[in-house]
Amino acid sequence: MAYEMKGTLIKMMDRQDFPSGFYKRDFVVRSEEQYPQDVKFTLTKERVEMLDQFQEGQIVEVGFDIRGREYNGNYYVDLNAWRMKAADGAAPGAPAASEGATAPAMADVKPMAAAPEPSNEDPDDLPF
Repeated sequence: MAYEMKGTLIKMMDRQDFPSGFYKRDFVVRSEEQYPQDVKFTLTKERVEMLDQFQEGQIVEVGFDIRGREYNGNYYVDLNAWRMKAADGAAPGAPAASEGATAPAMADVKPMAAAPEPSNEDPDDLPF
């Protein structure tokens, strides 16, 4: 099953090479929620080069799968990234316009519509 996450790229780790010929690279994305989470993703094999076109501070969308495995009685979970694109419409490699921002500016917040005035016709006029 595929998942997606949008957030700010906050850390790119170095590539790790293993004696078997396998290689990977990890990176961390901070989610855009009320309580942001720092989530680590892994790129493997030829997908490692995808990360080179991005910079820390850029807003990205990551497509990923959840992989789980058991090793010596311990269980591990990896978030295996397979797609990555700039979410802010900027070209990859360009820093985000709102670099470092984690919350929308007040100018971007739209006010809620006013509630309709209550009617005195029927005091038991419930909407359901």
